[in-house]
Amino acid sequence: MEPVYTAAGTLTAVRASMLLGGLLLVAGAGLLTVGLLGWRRLLPRNRFAGIRTPATLRSDAAFIAANRVAAPPVLAAAAVCIAGGGLALGAGGPALTVIVAVAGAGAVGLSLAGGLLGHQVAVATPPPTGGCACDGTGCTTT
Repeated sequence: MEPVYTAAGTLTAVRASMLLGGLLLVAGAGLLTVGLLGWRRLLPRNRFAGIRTPATLRSDAAFIAANRVAAPPVLAAAAVCIAGGGLALGAGGPALTVIVAVAGAGAVGLSLAGGLLGHQVAVATPPPTGGCACDGTGCTTT
């Protein structure tokens, strides 16, 4: 890759390559972490990471099941980001644009597919039981 200097003397092709490649690598590391934790059922129910829909957040069981099912597409998205980031570090010009666009679109598509699958599983998970049940003979806890 031939360096390209601007009027101000900065090295723009290398900076863009490093910035975009680094962003893809960081995104890949985040997706890899969430995917592995979801696969191993170690991702706690939270408001920041994992599949977060009203159905998945209603119980720990729904959240764990949703993220377990979503893990393979999320891990694939991580692999796409990491591969794209590695390729982007050495690319420039139109090749850099294509690499970042394909890797970004692929990762977003795979992540959305995982989210949809996880949401469907969470909807099918029975709601948590608890509280009391009254049947005319008195109230009992369930």
